[in-house]
Amino acid sequence: MTMLAVPTPITEPPPDTERTPRPAPIPSGPPATGFDAPALSRLHLRRDTPFPTEHLLRARGRLPLDHPDRDVLRTRAVEDNLALANRLARRYAGRGEHYDDLRQVAALALVKAVDGYDPNRTTPFVSYAAPTIVGALKRHFRDTAWAMRVPRAAQEILLEIPAATEQLTQLRGRSPTSVELADHLHVTIALLRAAVSAGQAYRLPSLNESVTGHDSAELIDLAGAVDPHYGTIDDHLTLGPLVAALPSRQRRILTMRFSDEMTQVRIGAELGISQMHVSRLLREAIVQLRAGFLAETDASPVEGPPYAHR
Repeated sequence: MTMLAVPTPITEPPPDTERTPRPAPIPSGPPATGFDAPALSRLHLRRDTPFPTEHLLRARGRLPLDHPDRDVLRTRAVEDNLALANRLARRYAGRGEHYDDLRQVAALALVKAVDGYDPNRTTPFVSYAAPTIVGALKRHFRDTAWAMRVPRAAQEILLEIPAATEQLTQLRGRSPTSVELADHLHVTIALLRAAVSAGQAYRLPSLNESVTGHDSAELIDLAGAVDPHYGTIDDHLTLGPLVAALPSRQRRILTMRFSDEMTQVRIGAELGISQMHVSRLLREAIVQLRAGFLAETDASPVEGPPYAHR
């Protein structure tokens, strides 16, 4: 025998059951005759009576500019929507920025939304405030969170990479390649690699960061060193006039020997002289250059330069 389920009858609640008060409808159009703006503002100041933000801002807009209740209604509208700002800020938590900083950015954007909302329009306040807050959070990450200035295109691609990687991994059962990821994001492989490289500039290590494996050593102690090329520049500046003062044949021999890396035998064949003659001219030039260099730097003379014949 088939049993049919009997629907439970819907009964009205008893008259003494407590009901949640419904918010007052959003007024539209010009105020009616005999509109008492101060009385309406005092009505909205009651904490035990919920009102839509549009209703609060519309009542604020109808008050005179110097009326004291305008600031109170503005504060009430901000406080009533702080939960919305916190929820939007929580979406961007865990991306390298402190949640308290994100809450502050969202709260300031909420205040701007309250001040910029036009109460004469029929658009809900949430539809206006949410994009304003989200835009402020994105600008915070784009303009202030990066340690270095990175192009906006690279930042936007970098934000899309995690979601795209997860989606492609689920579809293919493996991690996507760079080419697959670039095709999915509709960007070139060069732009994708530039965005990934730019991600390393989001947070730069501190020079005072402790180095693993070195007792009480900081990164600044190991990262820097005196550039030896500074001394090379000084040597070139000192030797330039000395080389220019040599006879042309000796300058040519020096160039062929140390710049072109030719052997003394080949230099002799090029100049039509013997290898011994080349060796003697080369040694005389080096001794003359050394004497002039030491005289310029006020250094003590040393033995002749080590020289290997080839």
